[in-house]
Amino acid sequence: KGAKISPKTREKLKNFNPLDIKKIAIIRHAALGDMIITRAFLIELKNCFPNAEITLSLVDKYLYGKPSDLYNREHIFYRKKGFFQKVKNIKELGKQDIIFDFASTSASRLLTFFTGAFLKIGFPYRGFDQNFLYDISILRSDFHFEGDIMLDTLKIFGHKPKYPLDYELPQCSSFEKRIVYFFGASTETKQYPRKMYYELINRLSDSYKDYKHVLLEGKSINEKFEDIPKDLLDKSNVSIRNTLDLSELIEYLSKSRLCVSPDTGVRNVAIATHTPTVGIFYSTVPYRYWPRYENGHDAAFVRNGEIPSVKVVEEVIVSNLSTNIVR
Repeated sequence: KGAKISPKTREKLKNFNPLDIKKIAIIRHAALGDMIITRAFLIELKNCFPNAEITLSLVDKYLYGKPSDLYNREHIFYRKKGFFQKVKNIKELGKQDIIFDFASTSASRLLTFFTGAFLKIGFPYRGFDQNFLYDISILRSDFHFEGDIMLDTLKIFGHKPKYPLDYELPQCSSFEKRIVYFFGASTETKQYPRKMYYELINRLSDSYKDYKHVLLEGKSINEKFEDIPKDLLDKSNVSIRNTLDLSELIEYLSKSRLCVSPDTGVRNVAIATHTPTVGIFYSTVPYRYWPRYENGHDAAFVRNGEIPSVKVVEEVIVSNLSTNIVR
């Protein structure tokens, strides 16, 4: 129950032995945050299928943060190539024993459909895809942490994932008294309004004078702080940190007390280092990127989906700082 498995597939699985699986492909066409979450899945996948060569299929638009230390082979799908080039591109993935489609996009559906495999597994939003594309599938939900839903596809085989999830990144064990604030997100609709964010930082820098309050810049123009109020930047405990490369970001967040950001990859990096986080949500459902398997991660939102007030976000942060202790 809870998974869609055809009678034909049940018959195929009667003598199934994970040790016999030699080739597995994971289709994950997604940006930094999803790449980080995929790390935990890849670690558990290797525990479940220890003899398998693992291929990760990426899309050319999103290569930043790819977990290249955790797979054997890489396949890249090029979005803007012509028809015959795309056919060749699809064939390059090669026949597999198992395919996991964790993208549920038109490109990933093409790859899944045209690539031969003993088992095709996915977590689509639509019931039609369950019946048409996959031998085994779990309906995707925006009300559970996506990392857990991905691991559900391994639980079908009786695998027992370890919690809290392991991402094989530096872990936050000791920390500096530092709160890191990140403004950016993949779309403007996910970003917390600048004036409200500055007001929030102003309040918290007064309430927590013994903490460093660091505004972390990103790569894009809308992730810079040229408009920061002078009186805020003049505070001795408030500073701007220039853009960090990924390895520096991982290390920096792993030594911080708290990361505050909207729905973005930087927060997922903090989650993977087990650094406490507060996510600010209003245009996306918070539960999908809100792990509940360990203390330390909170979400600031209001039930009707409106932008949460400064007071609402502040209360969540204060609660986090007062109740959650870094492991």
